[in-house]
Parts: sequence; C-alpha cells; structure tokens
Amino acid sequence: MPSLDQLKMFIAAAETGSFSAAGRVLGKGQSAVSTAIVNLEVDLGFELFDRATRKPQLTQDGERMLAHARAVLMQLDNMTSAASSIFAGDEVSVRVMLDDALMLPSLSNILIEFGTKFPATRIDLMSNVSPEIPGMVAQGSADIGLMFSGGMVQKGVEQVFIGNLPFVSVSAPDYPLSKLATVSANELLSHRQLLLRSPQGSVLDQFPALSTQVWYATSFHTIRQLVLQGVGWAYLPEHLVSPSIASGHLARVNLRFEHKLWSPPVECIKLKHTRMGPATSWLFESIKNVLS
Repeated sequence: MPSLDQLKMFIAAAETGSFSAAGRVLGKGQSAVSTAIVNLEVDLGFELFDRATRKPQLTQDGERMLAHARAVLMQLDNMTSAASSIFAGDEVSVRVMLDDALMLPSLSNILIEFGTKFPATRIDLMSNVSPEIPGMVAQGSADIGLMFSGGMVQKGVEQVFIGNLPFVSVSAPDYPLSKLATVSANELLSHRQLLLRSPQGSVLDQFPALSTQVWYATSFHTIRQLVLQGVGWAYLPEHLVSPSIASGHLARVNLRFEHKLWSPPVECIKLKHTRMGPATSWLFESIKNVLS
C-alpha cells in the first residue's frame, strides 16, 4: 500500500518537474525521492513517469494517479483539521433558523468561512417566517435566529439589531399598477396585494395591508413567483428582485407616499442566559455583520 511520504514525493516531483527539485522542496535527497517513486510504481504495478527524456514526464497513468494522490492528502488535511476542531471543544452542530429573505450572499460567505474555521461542526440551516423564529429559539429548537424585527421585546431571547434590509414595491410589467407614473394609497386599494404570513397566522407590523384584496404566502420567494406571474403586487427584498427588474421581468411600482426605500429592521437572536460554544459564538458574532 502506498505511504503518505511516497504520495508527497510523487506530487512534488510532478509539480516541480524533477526529482531533485522535489527533494529540495521536501528537504530530502534526490536519491530518496527517486527510490520512493520507484517503490510506489512497483506497488501500483505501472510507471508514473517516463524517464526517457532529460526531465521525467508524467505518463498517462501518472496523470490519472496524480489527482487521486492529491485527493488523499487533502482528505488527510481535512481529517487533521477536524481532529483539532474536536480537541478544541467545537460543537457537533449549530442550528440557524432564518427568514429565507435573509439568505444573502454575505451570509453565504460567512457560512463558507465557518466551514473552514470549524470543519468538525455541522450547520443545520432552517427557514421559517420571522414571527415564529423567536418562539423556536426560546424553545431550544434553534441556536441562532435571523429575522425581521417584530418591533417588540421577545421573551426568553437576546435580541441584537443588526441593520435594515431595503424593500421595493414591484409588479409584473403588464400589471395595471406598473402603467402608472406614480401610485397613491387610494389607487392600491383595488389591486391585489401579496403579503407574508406564518401558517399560524402571525404577521409582522412592518408589512402593512394596503389593499382590500390580500393574498398570503409563507415565503418571500413564493410571493416573488406570484408577482412574476401577474397575480398581484408586493413589497419584496431589493436583492431578490433587482435582477428581474434589470431584465424587465418585474417593474417598480412607484408609490407616491415613499420618498426612500422602505427598509424594515433585522435582528439576530439567541437564547438568553446560555453560554455558547466557540463555533456558535463565532457564527453569532459574524452574522451581526451580515448587513454591513
């Protein structure tokens, strides 16, 4: 069976183009590298390098084996990192519950960095409607919550205001409201509005009903699809609709009573009076900057 030293010497020789250069990189003599690769070839049953030229060239079989050798060493590095993470006392998992409208690119970057820093800790990412998230965190169903603020103090959780997320009012390009240069509050009354509401009937005060015809959904992504299909108009997070507005698949509804983009507050929450582990603590502190 190939040893790790043999694989390291094989990779170094392939990358540097010579056995002597590989030896210098690894702090070994050329003869040690050459012997290790010959023994590896014997173990595998085929040649890895063509030695007919001045500098050894990878054979076709050698090219195929190089990818496998790199994968073995990468797995070893991952295992070593995971072992260090476990030894440091990192958690088995961190459960994050968020409103799906807050699955921002900046949050994805944070999660990628988390995976590098805490390789032995799993992320359980769950979505829910903002009004239900404080109760789920308070009950211990999630370690961290990311949600639109309900504008009140929530029992059992620590709340941290982290910023505001811009929303825009949109409709399909052929929807009647999009034909108007500006739209008054009275003109909204007769046009169907799509709003967010939890299965339990909870709504956020920051999402007001401005129409006599209101339909509800439990996800901003679902509402976006309904708006794209011409079902009605809605307030939606700017980052969810900007590409569709730019491509002409959605149109801005220019509300006369809006001078600036409506930007409801966002909170990051956790259970009160609990000590977080290193992974959860790092993620909680990092998510605070997701809107920065």
